[in-house]
Amino acid sequence: MRIEIHVDKLYRYERKAEPCFIGIPMKKGTLYDLDKVAVLQNNSVLPIQKKVTSRHDDGSVKFMFLRFLADLPANKDTVLICDTNVQEVQDADMFVIETVQGENGICIDTGAVAFAVENNSDSIFRHIRTQERQYDKEQFAGPVLCGAQGSRYHMRIGKWSIVESGAVCTILKARGTNISMGDTAEHVDFEVKLTAYAKKPWIEVSYRIINTTSSQLPITSLVFDVKLSNKDSDTDNGKKMTQVSEIRTCAASSNYKTDFVISQNGEALSVCADANSLVYESNEHFAEVFYGTFFADSTDKDGGVCATIFQAQQNYPKAVRADSEGVSVMLVPEGVDKVVMEPGMSREQKFLLHFHDAKETLEALDNRSLIYQMPDRSYVLPKVHQASGCYIDIFTEKFLPEAEQMLIANADGHARAYGMLNFGDSPDMNYTTQGRGGGDLVWSNNEYDFPHACALLYVRNGTRRFLDYNIAAVSHWMDVDVCHFSENPLFLGGQWEHTNGHCRGNVRRQEDLMVCSHQWVEGLLDYYHFTGDERGLETALGIGENVMRLLDTPMYAKVGEVNARETGWALRSLTALYVETNDRKWLAKADKIVQDFRVWGEQYGGYWLAPYTDNTVIRVGFMISVAVGSLMRYYRVFPSMELKEMMVNAVDDLIENFYMERTGLFYYKELPSLNRLGTNTLLLESLVIAYELTGDAGYLKYGEQTFKKALHAPSGSSLGKKTIYGDAVVAGTGSPKNFGQCFIPLAAYYKAVMESGLYQG
Repeated sequence: MRIEIHVDKLYRYERKAEPCFIGIPMKKGTLYDLDKVAVLQNNSVLPIQKKVTSRHDDGSVKFMFLRFLADLPANKDTVLICDTNVQEVQDADMFVIETVQGENGICIDTGAVAFAVENNSDSIFRHIRTQERQYDKEQFAGPVLCGAQGSRYHMRIGKWSIVESGAVCTILKARGTNISMGDTAEHVDFEVKLTAYAKKPWIEVSYRIINTTSSQLPITSLVFDVKLSNKDSDTDNGKKMTQVSEIRTCAASSNYKTDFVISQNGEALSVCADANSLVYESNEHFAEVFYGTFFADSTDKDGGVCATIFQAQQNYPKAVRADSEGVSVMLVPEGVDKVVMEPGMSREQKFLLHFHDAKETLEALDNRSLIYQMPDRSYVLPKVHQASGCYIDIFTEKFLPEAEQMLIANADGHARAYGMLNFGDSPDMNYTTQGRGGGDLVWSNNEYDFPHACALLYVRNGTRRFLDYNIAAVSHWMDVDVCHFSENPLFLGGQWEHTNGHCRGNVRRQEDLMVCSHQWVEGLLDYYHFTGDERGLETALGIGENVMRLLDTPMYAKVGEVNARETGWALRSLTALYVETNDRKWLAKADKIVQDFRVWGEQYGGYWLAPYTDNTVIRVGFMISVAVGSLMRYYRVFPSMELKEMMVNAVDDLIENFYMERTGLFYYKELPSLNRLGTNTLLLESLVIAYELTGDAGYLKYGEQTFKKALHAPSGSSLGKKTIYGDAVVAGTGSPKNFGQCFIPLAAYYKAVMESGLYQG
């Protein structure tokens, strides 16, 4: 099989052996191992590194993740070929990175830079060797954490492990702890990850701090330093120190053209991204894709080091500094804005260390820094995703321009929130104005699985920014919206419901913010397949474990005592995890939920009525639709006539009792005080499911008005005045919840009415 891999036109300069990656879905039964998989450019085999991220239930490959090094032309797109049956792939061996794991650490040689890490150390690097110089352990510091009242922590790294190793890159990871140096030895954990590429003189450093305390963690500074020389060693060896007049320093940032501040005599220079600078800086980019670059460089006669913080402005406060001694990466700069982490919260920040010779130009450093901020992204065409059968079927052969515009506008039309603990999420202004945050912003916390909707739109139309939306949202979700530390097992690993401070729960008890109805996994799994980052899978599995613990609590013991979306969403997540892992442990609770829906459907004389006031049980159409959609996902894995009839009967019940013939719309909720006109698109998914199960296009007619109103409804705003709210800068008003909720129903209904010929405009 030969699959085209596309890389769009992007940069004006060619990139030789540029690191690229891609996740490719495969149809069941077509590929069982990756031994003969290769990526070709002009019929030559490229250096490649490959792994299977998921398998079908017959053991065949479901998703393969490929890293490769490609020559990307200047100002042109390019097409590569993934061949799954290449006989000779040895050409890749010449690029293999040397990775040696010893008893006390790991040594890496990329061919351009060599470095070593040491177990049980207080430094990330034991040494780094480049063609120009050697950096010893003493030349690296941190990231050094300082907390409340300037309290300083001592960093201790545990044992290093190899995450990936091959022809293209090596990734190392270690867990460690920051130990306070005061009277009480408080421990704040962290995880550090290093990524190095073949023949490339740069190393990416990822540092994820985790608040493993039971109280808020104010971070007053978090700084990593690289010194150009080891002064003590130079003195001992009689080496002549470089004069300040021989040192070039530079600090630079951009959102369009890069602004350089340069000194030729070692002057200390810095740039800072804070709330005020963002508010008063004009920027027209989609921030998830690109905002600008942000770096500092210090170079003497023996070479230099350039440090670029990834998405610094988006994750303010950030600063970089260059002086005669080296560079400082300020993941949290002292005295600039506030960063306060709640208990159990984590946050990953990344930066690139680019080692170079003394002749390297600032233009070349700027070019690499910009590429780091907005890398080339390879992709396969939508028809490849469609043919794989790995996704819910939202692909259509007939297109309606207004519908295509609507789907894109809904995806783009959410507010952008900046800030280290906020980027990748957006506030929900409806919840906020309702007072649910006690006067603070209520954060969406990826409600309705916004990242999954983005992933599906990406595979549907191939537009890269929707993949970048998924990556930015999941990066936040895995860190901020999931509980990483708690003495309460009902919190650990779970996803917080929308609330103020992402997890504070100012108005309601925090216990009420960990519920089955607001935990999702599909967007995390998409992210894992697209990026190869194991944390996506690990986070999804942790959420699944949390959901199963919650299902054992008294809240879910009695059938019909919670609304249909509670166990509906649980069923969707558990089914997705079973499909992903083929592990039957997820089915015990899933099967119980399905049985409960059977009993519930008969209990009140109507399908899945939920308690509302003390003396009413009512139909809530969008919640019942969540249940239908989740049961359908289970049905696709375990079809049965009984389950089919149950879903069709539930939709019939909605139409009979919930549909308003005169208006062509469904109610909002089934109470006189709540039966206003409803436009919730989730009901469209139920109608499409009934159509799919019966072949009766008549079901689709009940959604005509809801669909038309969605076609012409204004989307949310992603632009507008930027306003500072606490530790966030927010632009626009739209909630990502809207797109998370509506994409699958709208795309599925759009496909159904176009292919059935029902839509008449």
